[in-house]
Amino acid sequence: MNRTPLVGIILTALGLLGYLIGVVTPYPGRAFSITGMMVGITLIAIGNATQPEEST
Repeated sequence: MNRTPLVGIILTALGLLGYLIGVVTPYPGRAFSITGMMVGITLIAIGNATQPEEST
């Protein structure tokens, strides 16, 4: 199993949770939750990408 999409899903979920908590209660560093979500979505996209076909 490819771990990249799994790490992306976890990072996206943690970023979303951090963002929702930051909306209710401001805390230092809450802007990193958005960065975490962007990186998580990128990892999901990279992990689900298909390998290029080899030309013969």
